[in-house]
Amino acid sequence: MSPVAEPRTGFGPISPRVALVIVAAVAVGIVLYLGRSALGPFIVGLVLAYLLDIPVERLSRLGLPRWVSVLIVYVVTAVAVYQGLRLMLRPLANEISTFIAELPRFTAQIADQYAHLDLPPALRNAIDSFLIELGQGVGAIDPSTLLPVASIFAGVLGSIVAYIIVPVWAFYLIKDRPALAAAAERSLPAEWREDARAVASLALRVFGQWLRGQVILGLAVGIATFAGLILLSVTVDPIFGRFAIFLAVVAGVFELLPIIGPILSAIPAVLLALTAGVEPALAALLLYLVIQQVENNLFVPKIQGDAVELHPTIVMVALVLGGSIGGLLGAILALPIAAASRDVFRYVFHRVDEPPASPAEALAIIRAHPTIVEQPIGDPTEPPISGSTPPAVDAAPTAEPQAEPDEPTEATSSERP
Repeated sequence: MSPVAEPRTGFGPISPRVALVIVAAVAVGIVLYLGRSALGPFIVGLVLAYLLDIPVERLSRLGLPRWVSVLIVYVVTAVAVYQGLRLMLRPLANEISTFIAELPRFTAQIADQYAHLDLPPALRNAIDSFLIELGQGVGAIDPSTLLPVASIFAGVLGSIVAYIIVPVWAFYLIKDRPALAAAAERSLPAEWREDARAVASLALRVFGQWLRGQVILGLAVGIATFAGLILLSVTVDPIFGRFAIFLAVVAGVFELLPIIGPILSAIPAVLLALTAGVEPALAALLLYLVIQQVENNLFVPKIQGDAVELHPTIVMVALVLGGSIGGLLGAILALPIAAASRDVFRYVFHRVDEPPASPAEALAIIRAHPTIVEQPIGDPTEPPISGSTPPAVDAAPTAEPQAEPDEPTEATSSERP
């Protein structure tokens, strides 16, 4: 096999400057990990900056100064958020206050429904024992255990203050984003800059598609849940309509948690419907099941695509690890982080392969095959592999075509390591 005109090389050598950049990145990563409990507001600020940077870029291309573009986008966003909250916040607050006020009555009704259920004695005894132990544990609270409540309350106040400064922090981040990106690129060696741009494009592609998909999915699931609850309030029981907005908001927010989010959002609806009887509870369970199936089989493949498609086993492990490391926010961001890590690993794998692929070639390979798990060999829907034996045909091949498969087969075998 003759050498190519421009041989492709892998990553550049580890020079002192490269070593300094690597040590600094590791040190920053350690500091961020140690202070991960305070990063929540800034992660929300990064999401806000990413969403608002798109219209800012479009306004800047029209010739407006970047800070003017940021101010215009901020004003429009603030007005839109205010109008949305003004329309929805009052009925939502009314439903939440009504739910809290009637919670004791709902609890008594659920207990009455449970008392009249025809359950096996062993199952009923197990549930009764669990409820008795739970009640004893709540009633035997040591006053000293209430001391951490003060620290939790102080932490909540600190988080509120941190979230207040998020819009200001995001303003400067959006305004100076081109200069910050250029400075970060100049800090890297010249031979590493193309790889850095490629890795950044892969990560931004995954996070951008995940974020857009979650916003659309949350709105779609919330609207579908609201419409379904209104329909159930007319056909099954009026209790669904009394808390339709509250339950729809819960369903839309819990959509951020894949797999377990829809299950958690169905629990309050089923318990609330159980106060009206077993049939309404079954109707609520059926509604959420239908919405979840439509979402998984129709919305998710169309909206999110292959950029964040992960195997369910990886999704569950990522959720558990993300939740244990970063709490609820870690569980929410676990999926895009895992998907971005997958693409970055595949990119580096192709860059250090033998022969190494160029940055453009590695990006092209990942975008052409966005998922690791491909169709199995022998699948009738899979396209034939180049160089493989073609299927048999009725007409006998001539002498000339028989020699043609040998050339690509030899070329392919010579390219294998």
